[in-house]
Amino acid sequence: VQLQASGGGLVQAGGSLRLSCAASGRIFDSYTIGWFRQAPGKEREFVGGIRWSGGRTYYADSVKGRFTISRDNAKNTVYLQMNSLKPEDTAVYYCAASGGRGATREYEYDYWGQGTQVTVSS
Repeated sequence: VQLQASGGGLVQAGGSLRLSCAASGRIFDSYTIGWFRQAPGKEREFVGGIRWSGGRTYYADSVKGRFTISRDNAKNTVYLQMNSLKPEDTAVYYCAASGGRGATREYEYDYWGQGTQVTVSS
């Protein structure tokens, strides 16, 4: 499985961005696609995930109500819609694939895309 994240950029606080994660290779129905982020000097943290089959989503408390994950199975693409962005959302965002249900830890994810930078100015 290969993953490629895109869509990052510079946005003002309160604004929105949509990130995309394009997947290629064999995506099994049991897979979970997750989003993580890493801010400078901080550990990489889980943002949210979506089950490839069924589309169930789950989020970190820090982004609940502001971020929404969706998928387009026909395009093999997962999206991260980020609204009401805050300066503390500034980070490199990564998408990853896991064979586990409800995965939230880095070690549960086997495949990673390159990151895309999101910068939120105050």
